Amino acid sequence: MTDATLRAQLVELFSETRPAHHRAYRATDGADDEWPLWYANYMHTRLNGLIGGVCTLSELVYLIVLVEKERAAHAPQAPWAEYYADFFLQRYGAVQGQTPAAPAGQDG
Repeated sequence: MTDATLRAQLVELFSETRPAHHRAYRATDGADDEWPLWYANYMHTRLNGLIGGVCTLSELVYLIVLVEKERAAHAPQAPWAEYYADFFLQRYGAVQGQTPAAPAGQDG
């Protein structure tokens, strides 16, 4: 699978998760302080299918919190689904035969 194909599939998964969460929390107009837990439960199986099954549910909750904090701090105007897809592609692209980029501030 190419990076572009994997990225498109990740963007699709993340993009569908937000409205599904909103529907699940319709009574509160989507408000949910623990949304990373819901997101992780919703997409865990499909995400692992895309990235090679390397992510536990608790790790996924952690990564969702981490990527959201990074996005908010460094690129708050960036489309979130694309930002998340790039985040996961960078970390797990090697699982699909790709070489992920080194994290910022680290030498490869």
